[in-house]
Amino acid sequence: MNEVTLEKMGRLRLYGMQSSFRAILESKTSGQFTIDQMLATLVEAEWEEQENRKTDRLVKNAGFRYPASLEEIDYSHPRNLDRNQVLRLVDCNYLERAENVLVTGATGLGKSYLISALGYQACLMGYKVLYRNTQKLFNALRINKVDGSYMKEIKRIEKQDLLILDDFGLQPLDNISSLTLMEIIEDRFAKKSIIIGSQLPLEKWYDIITEKTVADAILDRLLNASHKITLKGDSLRRKKR
Repeated sequence: MNEVTLEKMGRLRLYGMQSSFRAILESKTSGQFTIDQMLATLVEAEWEEQENRKTDRLVKNAGFRYPASLEEIDYSHPRNLDRNQVLRLVDCNYLERAENVLVTGATGLGKSYLISALGYQACLMGYKVLYRNTQKLFNALRINKVDGSYMKEIKRIEKQDLLILDDFGLQPLDNISSLTLMEIIEDRFAKKSIIIGSQLPLEKWYDIITEKTVADAILDRLLNASHKITLKGDSLRRKKR
């Protein structure tokens, strides 16, 4: 009967429950459980399994460049990174308030790792995240305009709880890219959050947007209700070498 039960659990895709029940049977401890204890144990195992699968799916769909964790951030290296400021972002309440996070600093200071770690944390909390290199995103959206899939992709971006744009400002934004960025930010303003990583200080962002009236609108929306993290100091990469 137990083998039949295990088989049915597998067919129902109750893999957490199946694994837990098999472990209990193999350990010959089933007699130590009351009916309600056994049920609670199996349900808890299935809950954890489904939560883990959900997190794995969210992380895969996000498209992070590499894995990162807030627990592994190095605060010992002097780079103007405030541990308390980062810890205030751990609970992801800023996403509920539709606040942005703007991370700036020279190359090698760990901007991409930090914003990826914030993205991973959001996935752990059950939020939908999309991580993209800024220039690659705009290039892809240009192609989407040609093949007719532009609005579909814009809608997909809009549905994400958190949009992460890395390497913002490596190249000036022409009129088309500026208007695309404006459209994305306008769709998310006061509704969804954006995290941006850039080598350029905030005061130079205006200069890289060709259309100045659009630049005013973009920066007004980005800077409104945002957490600003400015990294300074020597490169972490140089330290590791």
